[in-house]
Amino acid sequence: MPKPEALVDALGEVREIMPSDLEGFRPAREALPASRCKTVGVPGPQKTPTKQRLPLRLSADVVQRFRATGDGWQTRADAALQDWLKSHNPA
Repeated sequence: MPKPEALVDALGEVREIMPSDLEGFRPAREALPASRCKTVGVPGPQKTPTKQRLPLRLSADVVQRFRATGDGWQTRADAALQDWLKSHNPA
């Protein structure tokens, strides 16, 4: 089987898609990782964000242990910090 022609040239221009190109297309659920497929249909950003994005330096072992828990690890880290704040004064 001959190699299909690239859809994008060296300058980033996309060529016209031909019916023969569509034969190689697959549904997103087959082409994307499962973690990405779960986000299909999820609403976009909040109009008034309840969380704040910031660079935060944490110990490598702390990050590794939270990441090892899988998707949603940042939410769990946030919950752990909120729980800590209930009984501690950060000052």
